[in-house]
Amino acid sequence: MISYPKPDELPDSQRVVITGIGLTSPNGNTLGEFRESLLNGKSGVEDYEIRYFGKTIAGVCDFDVRKYQTRKDARRGTRAGSVGCYCVHEAINDSGIDWENTDRSRVGVYVGVTEHGNVETESEIHEIRGFDYDVKVWSHHHNPRTVANNPAGEVALNLGITGPHYTIGAACAAGNAGLIQGLQMLRLNECDLAIAGGVSESIHTFGIFAGFASQGALATHDDPTKASRPFDKNRNGIVVSEGGCLYTLERLSDAKARSAKIYGEIVGYAINTDATDFVLPNPERQSQCMNMALSRAHINAEDVDIVSTHATGTGMGDALECDAVRRVFGASEKTYVNNAKSFIGHTMGAAGALELAGNLVAFEDRVVHPTINVDDLDPECELPGLVKNEPREIEKIDYILNNSFGMLGINSATVIKRM
Repeated sequence: MISYPKPDELPDSQRVVITGIGLTSPNGNTLGEFRESLLNGKSGVEDYEIRYFGKTIAGVCDFDVRKYQTRKDARRGTRAGSVGCYCVHEAINDSGIDWENTDRSRVGVYVGVTEHGNVETESEIHEIRGFDYDVKVWSHHHNPRTVANNPAGEVALNLGITGPHYTIGAACAAGNAGLIQGLQMLRLNECDLAIAGGVSESIHTFGIFAGFASQGALATHDDPTKASRPFDKNRNGIVVSEGGCLYTLERLSDAKARSAKIYGEIVGYAINTDATDFVLPNPERQSQCMNMALSRAHINAEDVDIVSTHATGTGMGDALECDAVRRVFGASEKTYVNNAKSFIGHTMGAAGALELAGNLVAFEDRVVHPTINVDDLDPECELPGLVKNEPREIEKIDYILNNSFGMLGINSATVIKRM
């Protein structure tokens, strides 16, 4: 196994920290709003209807698209692009970076997504249906809307960034993958500032609802706020949601030089693959991923204060992840476990980044937000440190491990340390 140096023994030029957070979620459009909702049990899931599929439920964001985009840019672009543009401005504003004097050729943009292009393709087919499928009315904006690099590209265009940009397709592990890519590019000196995280526009494609429904994996409930219920015995599937979270990542040396506020340091990470099934998770590989991240961070499982779970609310998925968490953390009552999807549903490519943001504030207030809607805990999801329904204040929080897993067996984990 490759030996990694201890994070605190690296020079500051190789240590990477989070200095700004910008987000939009179904229950908040700032970090403060999002965190308050998580501590107060406020769900962002609501009734929703989409063409062809009909009535369902979803996590819907309500941010001001025109705050950072012109009407023209928003119209010719994509919903994922608008989410990204909103989040990046909020992150830069939060970071305190002197943006006007920043060398934009040294800024990199690394945005994770689960899927991209389905919304635009479905919409165009719907439009030409009204013209007897005459492709002459097909939008000339279609190609730039649907290329894989679009979400990151829209962010770069919006801010005049001339450094590298690309979108990272990593299924629902993409938010973590964006962070990992940003860290690596900073360490390689490919950029001096990394915009990293994930975005999702998934609720605007009827195909994703139809696909999960055909799998028997789409959540239903009379009360939409109770539909997303990871770990509960009566959970019955995924709530599809949109959202985004982008971070400003900097080398510790640069952050110190400008006396930046630091949310935490990324000290460990890992990505691996199950290689066993298209959709069914493999707890052995998931536990390996977590252990790899801990090894790179040079910490033991008992050093972790919060495990942010990926759990989506599916029967097998939640139980198998809990198996993986038990393999790593055993019966430790010192490690607390929570889940943000119970509040906002599954924000797909944004999930890893957005769910991490909801926990980062705990470094300051020492409060672990709960998993809500756990009315009848499934014995297969029993974890000693699971925080259910009410927040828990604890003595200290030094390390957070953030899980994010996806289809085709992609697993990711990041470890963040309090500074």
